[in-house]
Amino acid sequence: MKSKISLITLGVDDLNASRQFYEKLGFKLAVEENLDSVVFFELSTSGMLFGLFPKEKLAEDSQVPNDGAGFPGFSLAHNVSSPEEVDKVLEEAVAAGATLAKAGEKVFWGGYSGYFKDPSGFLWEVAHNPFMDLT
Repeated sequence: MKSKISLITLGVDDLNASRQFYEKLGFKLAVEENLDSVVFFELSTSGMLFGLFPKEKLAEDSQVPNDGAGFPGFSLAHNVSSPEEVDKVLEEAVAAGATLAKAGEKVFWGGYSGYFKDPSGFLWEVAHNPFMDLT
């Protein structure tokens, strides 16, 4: 197996609300068909897509139980070029419908980060890493 991720799919509670949320954050649709069943966004990472799929349908497709709410055990990250931009992106996310999970602050590893939850509760870290350019 190559060490490559080509698609990240989130099982969301409300597909339409989640699509609108990510569009408000500036995500661009990769495909404009079947928006009532699955949504794909283009990512700036070459050859990678970000997908939204109704949670119950994702559970059915993967043949796993659709149980569990709460902490999902992982987070997605969006890195920016400054601490000020972290705060700006967190504000934009909240304005688009996110819930602020943690305000931006200096963190133990020497950077600056904060977290928001999307409409389905998925955690996103917004971070500035002064040691590694991940923008």
